[in-house]
Amino acid sequence: MSCGKPHAHDCAEILAELYVFLDNEAAEASCAEIREHLIECGPCLAAYDLDRMVKDLVARSCGELAPEPLRERVLLSIRSVSVQITSTDFHPEHP
Repeated sequence: MSCGKPHAHDCAEILAELYVFLDNEAAEASCAEIREHLIECGPCLAAYDLDRMVKDLVARSCGELAPEPLRERVLLSIRSVSVQITSTDFHPEHP
């Protein structure tokens, strides 16, 4: 995606950082670069607005906790996958 105008940062780079920016987890220098790009680039601004609206909608819709049995099953599944990953043929000394 691009508006066709030259920018200091490629649109793909900016779009890849949008979620970090939306979560206020980007470094201050990155935030300034992203803000500047969004001011200059309509398509990236539209993507930002859409991502922000989706994030806000999910936050409003996910205010309640999952039932305890479901939470336990999910945690058990996460642990199971974690164990499977650590028990695979992973040898850090051999890339």
